[in-house]
Amino acid sequence: MLRVNVIIPAYNEELSIGKVVAAIPAFVDDVIVVNNNSSDSTAETASLAGATVLHEPKPGYGHACLKGIAHASAKPAASRPDVIVFLDGDFSDFPHEMDVLLKPIVDGHAEMVIGTRVLGKREAGSLLPQQLFGNWLATKLLHLLYGVTYTDLGPFRAIKLDTLLALNMQDRTYGWTVEMQAKAAKQHVRYAEVPVSYRKRIGVSKVSGTIKGTVLAGYKIIFTIFRYM
Repeated sequence: MLRVNVIIPAYNEELSIGKVVAAIPAFVDDVIVVNNNSSDSTAETASLAGATVLHEPKPGYGHACLKGIAHASAKPAASRPDVIVFLDGDFSDFPHEMDVLLKPIVDGHAEMVIGTRVLGKREAGSLLPQQLFGNWLATKLLHLLYGVTYTDLGPFRAIKLDTLLALNMQDRTYGWTVEMQAKAAKQHVRYAEVPVSYRKRIGVSKVSGTIKGTVLAGYKIIFTIFRYM
């Protein structure tokens, strides 16, 4: 049986983080919530729900993910995870679908699995037009420049820990997901996509919910794709 750790970056998600942690399947060995400089009770709520809570004061999705990876990879061999699952703390993902996400890894067919919201069942309005266009453009560029076929840069994803460490992830902000997929393509990592469900997040998105966040994220994603060619 694979040892699985879940990493959840969380910035001001006090209304949703407890629901996310509670919905994590029982087979997960450790649920790691990385409190990313929140000004609300995200950390306390996650801890009460049973998560391991880490604190990363530097704002940025990548900063939070790297903090969680460092914690998981530093564990003793007996408890070191085989696989890391990433998902968001806003309850837009469906944690109970984790077994479907992990199946290609469990079966030995993939080292990295991306949960695609585009091909899955999604609530109306859960993906905004700018997100759909951004996903379409980014995945087309990845196909054109790297020869890989994706439909989404979705946050709900699983990857073997050793594979993840070999990618030497660097991005601290908006380019995290596309950096992983671009570097995996360059290193010929075996990958798969599986359809996952998606719903409207609790609260307002810090990225797609603002014009500034949308523009910055779009620029960083495109820049990252060309950077790792």
